[in-house]
Amino acid sequence: MPEQINPTRYGPHQFAGHLGLARWQLRVGLEHGLLPGPDVDGDRWSAGLAEAVRERGKEIVARFGDEPPIGSARAAARLATRVGLDVERRDIEVLVAEGALSVVSSFRGHPVYLMRDLDRLDPDVVRKVVTARKGPLTDTVDAGGAAAILGWPRRTFDRIAAERGLMTDRLGRYALSDIRALRADEPLAHEVAAEKRHLALTKTRRSEARIKDVIRAWILRCSAYTDDAAGRPPDIAPLSRALRSLASVRAEIAEYERATP
Repeated sequence: MPEQINPTRYGPHQFAGHLGLARWQLRVGLEHGLLPGPDVDGDRWSAGLAEAVRERGKEIVARFGDEPPIGSARAAARLATRVGLDVERRDIEVLVAEGALSVVSSFRGHPVYLMRDLDRLDPDVVRKVVTARKGPLTDTVDAGGAAAILGWPRRTFDRIAAERGLMTDRLGRYALSDIRALRADEPLAHEVAAEKRHLALTKTRRSEARIKDVIRAWILRCSAYTDDAAGRPPDIAPLSRALRSLASVRAEIAEYERATP
């Protein structure tokens, strides 16, 4: 059901809900001229305008997808695991400059990219950019680049490299062929994936505990006000944010637990 608080005008959150969009999709739709700007009080949309452009929400989803865009660091990491090379942020900039990749929007002044655009890139184009940057170092990677290719935490790579006795050259770099051999090791991949899930679950549970503490503290302040031990009630906004965060974190925990064999 479309979200509607005031039947005569919509704020950004309500306008996005009316169109069936996330806030990032609304922002991108506005930036690309697919949606009209506010026509009431400078920051709201009238009910008539909202209804007139309602179907454009589907067009925006079809054009930009459901996954939020990501910055250059995450874009480089995504390409690194996909093409098996240590892609860096500067490579993303070169791909944009060459016209192979488009900047879809910006976040806090930094360009962001659609994940499906990254997934559609020709691997040979990416390899050409990385090879041009690395020159004679193309067949080797440092530990950070190796971890990026494998999609592993750096400390996980360091541990397994030591356990496997991987050799480095005089610059402390690993042979790319050795990293690709680790990548092709399916039992090892399953082991590392389970380790990553465990680490992520542990981190998320710590977040859940912190959020619970925030909620409990709010309840105590509310009780203090109820019992005349405090002069005014606590602000409800922190509680609302904490409850939303708790729901989100618990959904993550459930997803991790479902993925655990």
